[in-house]
Amino acid sequence: MSRRHRAEKRDVIPDAKFGDLVLTKFMNSLMKDGKKSTAERIVYGAFDKMAEKGTADPLRTFHEALENVMPALEVRSRRVGGATYQVPVEVRPDRKRALAIRWLITAARGRNENTMVDRLSAEILDASNNRGSAVKKREDTHRMAEANRAFSHYRW
Repeated sequence: MSRRHRAEKRDVIPDAKFGDLVLTKFMNSLMKDGKKSTAERIVYGAFDKMAEKGTADPLRTFHEALENVMPALEVRSRRVGGATYQVPVEVRPDRKRALAIRWLITAARGRNENTMVDRLSAEILDASNNRGSAVKKREDTHRMAEANRAFSHYRW
């Protein structure tokens, strides 16, 4: 990481089908080895599968799922006088979204369905209904922050 100045944020182009910036960031995170068309096919296929299962608007369901996975608090390590404390801090909005996207993708990859399209659609539906591995990850993070609330005075 450069010490001279903070890296500038790159603008992303909205996705072709829905024109949504968050969906583009999700596709970019899902992408492996620069295969963007494969990532697009997976995401759009998952949205089609969600529409088949009776979801009225897959994009709105996707945003609900992200909202349900976004953490409000997390713990950060802080070294004070030779001891390391896990200090709970609030999460910045851009980091909230990045963590939610990462957790959704990791949870989808860990599922047992046959194709990634099935896994992703099932995980997004689960997250929009406040269940599933990604939501469990958020609950664990909140539980950890709550357990270490006594060290919140070490916040910087």
